[in-house]
Amino acid sequence: MDEVLLRSLTPTVLGILVRRGADFAADEDAVQDALLEAARVWPADPPRDAKSWLVTVAWRKFLDQVRADAARRRRENRVEEEPAPGPAPAVDDTLQLYFLCAHPSLTPSSAVALTLRAVGGLTTRQIAQAYLVPEATMAQRISRAKRTVSGMRFDQPGDVATVLRVLYLVFNEGYSGDIDLAAEAIRLTRQLAAQVDHPEVAGLLALMLLHHARRATRTAPDGSLVPLAAQDRGRWDTELIAEGVGILQAALARDRLGEFQAQAAIAALHADAPTAEETDWVQIVEWYDELARLTDSPVVRLNRAVAVGEADGPRAGLAALAALDTALPRHTAVAAYLHERDGDLATAARLYAEAAGKAPSLAERDYLTRQAARLNALRRR
Repeated sequence: MDEVLLRSLTPTVLGILVRRGADFAADEDAVQDALLEAARVWPADPPRDAKSWLVTVAWRKFLDQVRADAARRRRENRVEEEPAPGPAPAVDDTLQLYFLCAHPSLTPSSAVALTLRAVGGLTTRQIAQAYLVPEATMAQRISRAKRTVSGMRFDQPGDVATVLRVLYLVFNEGYSGDIDLAAEAIRLTRQLAAQVDHPEVAGLLALMLLHHARRATRTAPDGSLVPLAAQDRGRWDTELIAEGVGILQAALARDRLGEFQAQAAIAALHADAPTAEETDWVQIVEWYDELARLTDSPVVRLNRAVAVGEADGPRAGLAALAALDTALPRHTAVAAYLHERDGDLATAARLYAEAAGKAPSLAERDYLTRQAARLNALRRR
């Protein structure tokens, strides 16, 4: 197979698909699939017109993807926005697809990326943001995963840990992103909890329920973000909170702590506080210590710095923050918040403005911009 020819034709094929009306991200996936098919077919049966062959196959791949996305959206539309407590009613094949995409031949990170793209419906850019890597890096990872499983039999389902990671990322995208996938993630996690007796499955379900209970208060009527401390706790869904806490307590009693149980414990402490001022930050720091030990995640350590700032004062929080990479997403926003709490309004205003320029969403950018403007107005008084 002439790899040089394939590389030279790729931009042309992409351009043709775009002109036919598909979106660029979907086109890229379709062309990648067509190239994989060419690598399989051409050595034994080379086409007479390579460009036409690639365009035809890529267009078919794109249509298949559109149909799959439409089917997924229909499944999501059947789910009520607020998931009802209790066991999931009917089981469809979506959860099984999650397991099949978590193929044993793939590394966990590649399996998660492939599943999020193929089944979860997330774009390559959204997946890259979740993993804190450049979009091009994630595109290559997904392409390698597709090549790895190309031609393999999907009769060896992946492990529970990989599927949990996928469900967690799908929920986070639905909870904080611009695609509503949170209810679907909860529905599938309920199904998994009914099938698998594992404390981390229960921990993830509890975490989702506790976060989802606050969903209605996370944004104002104009779409602007409302930080946790300013949310109307009287509007939190107490039934979801009670269910989540009950599931978490049963999981923790089994003494097999995992990262989702630790995250759920932090969420439960927030949900248990009648007011923001009554939050048990000392316990939250202790749970973040456990979570950091389990994951060694820089994002966990960033959130821990905020908790330390609340429990022991802003200077202690800034000291914890100083040990972290300044390139970490939202590092600048955390620094701004801690400097404001320490009374350094000039530094905080500058950092809020800087953080706004790095914000991953319009709502977050607007919130940080307003914070900077508020502090600058205070300083001018």
